[in-house]
Order: sequence, then structure tokens, then C-alpha cells
Amino acid sequence: MERIGVVGCGLMGAGIAEVCARAGKDVVVAESSPQAVAAGHARLEKSLQRAEARGKIDSAADVMARIRVVEDLNELADRDLVIEAIVEDETAKTDLFRQLDKIVTSPDAILASNTSSIPIMKLGVVTSRPERVLGIHFFNPVPVLKLVELVPSIVTAKEVTELAREFVENDLGKSAIDCQDRAGFVVNALLIPFILSAIRMYESGFASAEDIDNGLVLGAAHPQGPLALADLIGLDTTKAVAESLYEEFKEQLYAAPPLLNRMVDAGLLGRKTGRGFYTYDAR
Repeated sequence: MERIGVVGCGLMGAGIAEVCARAGKDVVVAESSPQAVAAGHARLEKSLQRAEARGKIDSAADVMARIRVVEDLNELADRDLVIEAIVEDETAKTDLFRQLDKIVTSPDAILASNTSSIPIMKLGVVTSRPERVLGIHFFNPVPVLKLVELVPSIVTAKEVTELAREFVENDLGKSAIDCQDRAGFVVNALLIPFILSAIRMYESGFASAEDIDNGLVLGAAHPQGPLALADLIGLDTTKAVAESLYEEFKEQLYAAPPLLNRMVDAGLLGRKTGRGFYTYDAR
């Protein structure tokens, strides 16, 4: 798989595009508007320049030359693998997979989703090739974190999963774990209830955000606390994953706390908006 397509050039999509281009792949990233194209291009250039300054790559310009950010979804027609990385919304994702099924011409092409919670079967069944649809779930920040969850549905062909594993491990140099096609997969099925519990503790006044986070950093050797992590993930994404988990399992530990709902309604989404459980420098 040499020709890679990515849909969405936000934090995750840009990261996926970057690691693919750094691995020598030809990458086309599709966005929804001229403004989003410009923002995505700028995001990629900034990240690559930072990587060059840190000695992670030889030339940011050489890597950027392997990436095109476009507005037209039809430019993904010749791709061997297309990875969807748009908003964590089931309707938006299923609509996109219907479009990709018609656009991507090769019957051998793989359609993948970077979803962190939505069952892959729901995306595969809207296409004419559900056996070539699977989840390839990266973690933020994509250029840094090694883990990728591979999530085949019950009808994904075994050869497709193995091709994805070879791509992730041999081409991108990451480590893959196998997950069943259940909402949340492995990591988020464990992580989201943990974060929601921390939000409930803060909401109840039991402890401050700083004390909750410091308790886990200093007492449990976590690299960062759960509330700071929620800000990094994005509170809207945290809420969306929680809702997907609750819809599938109907267990109270997956229910989004009222405070999380209110913060999302208010646009306090964490680092990407400058304010969540903490306030961040606008830069």
C-alpha cells in the first residue's frame, strides 16, 4: 500500500498523514472547505518543522512534498488505503463511507476508520465491500505514540486485517493490538470510565482538578492526570465516546456526567479551544 488517503486534517488526520508521509508513502488528505485545507496544510508544516528541529526527520520539506491537502474527495479515487479521521459522529462517518465506496475505484482498496468508539460493522454495512472495511485506530499524538488498535468486523476478510497489520508495523513502525468490534475497543473501554469517574469526583466537590490529577501522576505513576488527559483528547470527543459506549452496553459507568455535557455545550472543549478543566495559552 503506497498510495494513502486520509479524510480529515484535524489533529488526528494530520498526524496520520504525517506518519504515512514520513514512511515514504504518497499521501492525499481530503478536507471539507478551502479554510480547512489551509488550516490542515499549516498544521502539517508546523509539526514537520518541529520534527526537523528535534532531529526526528532530515527534511520537513521533503516529507511535505509527499502530501497533498485537497478539497475534492474524488482525488482519493486511486488510493490503496483510505483512512477516515473526521468528527466522532456515526451519521457523518456512515455518510462518508457511502461516498468513499463509490469514489475509491480499486476493488482491492481498503477503507479504514480511525474511530475511537463506533462499531466498525456499522460503517462496513453501508458499503458494497464490508469485507474490506476495518478500524485502524491511532492514538494522539500520532507521530509519538506507538500503539494502533486493529479492529476487524465480523465480516472483515482475514487477509485485510493482515495487510493492515503489515502496513502499521512494517511500514509505519508502530505496534498493533487486536480488538473485537465492540464500542470503545480495548483502550477506550478502559480509559473512558476512568476519566468519567474523575469528572464525577471533581463535579461533586470531592477534590480539585489539580489534586485529582496530581494524585494519579504522583501516586499511580500516570504520565498525566485524567482531567488533563480529557482536555488533551477533547471534551467533545470524550463525550462522544462515552455516549457510544453507553448506547452499546447500557452501563452507568459509561454515562456522561452532567458537567461534561454542560462544558461541551459551552464550547469548553479542552486544549483545542484554550479552556476545559484547565486554561491554556492561546498559542
